[in-house]
Amino acid sequence: MSATLASSVIVAIDGPSGTGKSSTSKAVAAQLGLSYLDTGAQYRAMTWWMLTNGIDVSDASEIAAASGKPAIVSGTDPEAPAISADGADASGPIRTQEVTSAVSAVSAVPEVRSRITELQRTIAAGAEGGIVVEGRDIGTTVLPDADLKVFLTASAEARAARRSGELKDKDGKAVADLAATQQALAQRDKADSSRKASPLKKADDAVEVDTTELTLEQVVECVVTLVEQAAARKAERLEKAGQV
Repeated sequence: MSATLASSVIVAIDGPSGTGKSSTSKAVAAQLGLSYLDTGAQYRAMTWWMLTNGIDVSDASEIAAASGKPAIVSGTDPEAPAISADGADASGPIRTQEVTSAVSAVSAVPEVRSRITELQRTIAAGAEGGIVVEGRDIGTTVLPDADLKVFLTASAEARAARRSGELKDKDGKAVADLAATQQALAQRDKADSSRKASPLKKADDAVEVDTTELTLEQVVECVVTLVEQAAARKAERLEKAGQV
């Protein structure tokens, strides 16, 4: 399959924390020459901005009132993804435990989701060379017409082990308490799955991939194959419609 064919697709990759969404999405995008968007980073950047600017993240009305203020800018290069809030680099600060603990509450506010969803759709629409978009509601809400939807899963133990190595405190030290991380993930899952605005769930037409026993390379290989198949199906549809 040609790179040009692969570059025509919009890929939605969803799933809970610790399933390998970011690593997989970046690798797939880089391998196929597609743009990449980490939507979770956008919600984290919004959360970090609110914490930094003294917004009470336990007050939904205060969050809603402030949701339109920060300028959230996302880079789409899978080799060097970037995220900023009001011009300040947020790539490091958004991975702290403080942000992780507050992001579910902030992202559950409808005004925040509406603002970020609009931003995500604009970025995807502008990605002429195709894009891999990862998050929790991409296939169900943000891009329901994506050419391919993938839902990644993994066991609670595997997810906790992966995430504990990613999270850092304010001093940049890794959070190593697996039990606490697993509990935090369970709470995050419950919050994300039960929120009224765009809850975390698998799209009916998504392909589920359990990453528990797979290496990153194996997951990437699997998803790349799915993308190639989706691109071929899209090309066939367009050809039949006389659009190519």
